[in-house]
Amino acid sequence: MKRILLTISLFLILVVSACAPQVQELGQDVRPPQLSETAYLTADGTILPLKIWPAIEKSAAIIIAVHGFNDYRNGFAFPASWWMGRGITTYAYDQRGFGQTEQVGIWAGSDVMLNDLAGLVRLVKTQNPEKPVYLLGESMGGAVVMAAVAREGFPPVDGIILSAPAVWGWQSLNLFYRAALWSSAHLVPQVTASGNGLGIQASDNISMLRNLGRDPLFIKDTRIDTVYGLVGLMDQAYDASAKLTLPVLVLYGANDEVIPKEPVEEVVARLPKSADIVLYKQGWHLLLRDLQAPVVWRDIASWIKMRKIPSGNKVTALPLFAKE
Repeated sequence: MKRILLTISLFLILVVSACAPQVQELGQDVRPPQLSETAYLTADGTILPLKIWPAIEKSAAIIIAVHGFNDYRNGFAFPASWWMGRGITTYAYDQRGFGQTEQVGIWAGSDVMLNDLAGLVRLVKTQNPEKPVYLLGESMGGAVVMAAVAREGFPPVDGIILSAPAVWGWQSLNLFYRAALWSSAHLVPQVTASGNGLGIQASDNISMLRNLGRDPLFIKDTRIDTVYGLVGLMDQAYDASAKLTLPVLVLYGANDEVIPKEPVEEVVARLPKSADIVLYKQGWHLLLRDLQAPVVWRDIASWIKMRKIPSGNKVTALPLFAKE
């Protein structure tokens, strides 16, 4: 019996090893990072498409926007166009594995994604030495921003804005979900899922959601091992929340069906007391593209310039939601 169990164990180890989660192949750093009007060229020669919405008049601040899971730089088109007329310049780039980058759909690895953001921040600050720079992360982008700024050596910024931050990491998953995801990512990492049929709504802006469904650059079918990588990143963001010391603005929608309220409440409680928390009772997950999105855009612009929330939705006491 022991010999049989040993044989089975060895077989399972070989199977799991052969089907380990795939991560992007990366090149060696060969040149200093470069920034143009349409692309961010990383040190290893990877081209990350970039879009810049320059302030129409003199720029009062710069936002570096980091998109969510399966999304890409164009997700910030509407708020960035609005901010242009309010003296705010926005930079948005496609993270590795998303949008128009190489190896689309393959997880790049958290460390690489955090390093990419750090490199872009340095370039933008070098080109704009007198302008305040803020980081805006939507969903997964919020996790990237949180984990990145908490790292030693990350270039200083003037504040971070987290829109429905993805903080649903391993610590928030029950044992069944943990086991199912780990097993799937190691046994069938290449299998994809669309999320259709789950009954989850990301926004009340139905026409926008339909456009996303027709957008060829928005990923519809996601590899299991990419989800596995995302959960690990969200875990890093959760851990980073207790280390944040710079100005923080957190935005969350009461109708969010993508990121559960429980981990968000836990993270908010770990943030410095100076953090500004805003809860939109009419908001969904894609706050920057909901029907009430202009209210959110205005809050962000006002917070950057004056640390004020004109919508009046600022949370003055925790928890975010009354306990039932």
